[in-house]
Amino acid sequence: MMIKPIYLSLFVLLLTNDLLAGDVKQVRNSDGVVEFTNADVDVRKPTSINRNKTIIYKSLSNDGESFSFSDQKPLNGNFEVLAYDCYACNPTSNINWHTISLNTADYADTVKTMARKYKVDAALVRAVIHAESAFNAKALSKKGAQGLMQLMPGTAKDLGVTNAFDIQQNIEGGVKYLAGLLDTFNGDIKLATAAYNAGPGAVQRYKGIPPYAETEVYVERVGILHQRYGQES
Repeated sequence: MMIKPIYLSLFVLLLTNDLLAGDVKQVRNSDGVVEFTNADVDVRKPTSINRNKTIIYKSLSNDGESFSFSDQKPLNGNFEVLAYDCYACNPTSNINWHTISLNTADYADTVKTMARKYKVDAALVRAVIHAESAFNAKALSKKGAQGLMQLMPGTAKDLGVTNAFDIQQNIEGGVKYLAGLLDTFNGDIKLATAAYNAGPGAVQRYKGIPPYAETEVYVERVGILHQRYGQES
C-alpha cells in the first residue's frame, strides 16, 4: 500500500477536553510518557506529547489506500494522534536517558553504510536519530523538520535529499550534514551536535554551546546516548 501524506497547515494545539472525548484512550508508554489515541499503538515505542508539541491527526483517506494528515480532528472514523518534535529537546523531560531502552536494530545496515561513507561514528548517528525522532521515520516537527534525522526542507535540498521521509535519503543527508559539522568544529562532538540542533551560526556566535535550554539538554542527552550506543557496538 502506497502512503501519500497530505500535510496541511501545522500549528501547536493543546490537549483539551475535546481531544479526550469519545473513544480516545490514554496510553502510558514504556518510557513513562503518555499518548492519547483511539487507534492501536505499539506501546514499546517511545513517544511523547506535551504542550509544546504539534498535534496532527492521521486518518485513512477516502480512497482507503493512503493516509491523510490534518491539524483538524476527523469527525468520523478512526484516527491516530501524532505529536512530533525533537525527542530529546524538552528541558523538563522526566525520561532517564541513562536507562531508556536503546534501539540497535532499526535501519542498522543503512546507518553503518552511511557512517562508513562519511567517516562518522555509527554510535553517534544512532544517538542523533534517537534524540531527534526516536527512530520514527515519519516524524515531523512544528518547525517543519522531517524524518529520522529531522532535516529542515532547505537543508535537505542543499544535501541533495529529494524525499526526507525516505529512510535511506534521510539518513544519508543527516550523516552528511553531521560530518560537515564535525569538520567545521574540528571534530568536537559537543559543538557539532549543538550546531545540529541550533545551527552552526549560533555556535560560532556564542563560541561554544549556545545558552538555549533546549540545545544544552540536547547536547547532554546525545552525549549520553552516544556513549551507550558505543558500548553496544
